Amino acid sequence: MTEHATERRSYYPVSLDVSERPCLVVGGGPVAARKVRGLLDCGATVTVIAPWLSDDMEALTPLLHAVERRPYMSGDVVGSRLVVAATGVPAVDGAVFADGEAAGVWVNSADDPAHCSFILPAVHRDGVVTVSVSTGGLSPALASWLRDQLAARCGNGLGTLARLLGEGRERLRQSGLRSDSVDWAGLLDGPLPEVVRSGDVDRAREIVTRATDR
Repeated sequence: MTEHATERRSYYPVSLDVSERPCLVVGGGPVAARKVRGLLDCGATVTVIAPWLSDDMEALTPLLHAVERRPYMSGDVVGSRLVVAATGVPAVDGAVFADGEAAGVWVNSADDPAHCSFILPAVHRDGVVTVSVSTGGLSPALASWLRDQLAARCGNGLGTLARLLGEGRERLRQSGLRSDSVDWAGLLDGPLPEVVRSGDVDRAREIVTRATDR
């Protein structure tokens, strides 16, 4: 794939539920270990295939579903919901991608957009809130910089804020009211986010309750 073709590609943003779903990581180095951590943090059932493991990956082995200490073989992707190829060897990562395409399995090849059927954004998490930024694979550095800027701008407490707003939506639902009966944007443009950042959760809950109590 040419550079211009990569620039024209549009990716469909989605948040996947990989909890208890089989995922495969091919590679045993530090980059592969980082990918494994991300999958484990989301509850995935992870298998690693690699002829050797870095110290970072060795430390993760008690959390893995399986470790196969051998080179990748054709057909290994079958049965996985998604696969990450992170061997650093273009021929191997390309073979994993080709097998995934043939088997209908989503594959990400680390730092190789041409051999990806999905790409991974730069991510900031705060509780249930996930802020992700993608540049379509063109500049991971820019994606990471934007993520950090957004995280700093939003500050702490996004997860708590989301939980309180979720409680408000549920209160409306139980009252038989539509969620759009509340001016959520106005609520968020008011003092609520700053109250949450200050740690005064009780006061923040009162604000949400007043806005959603019908």
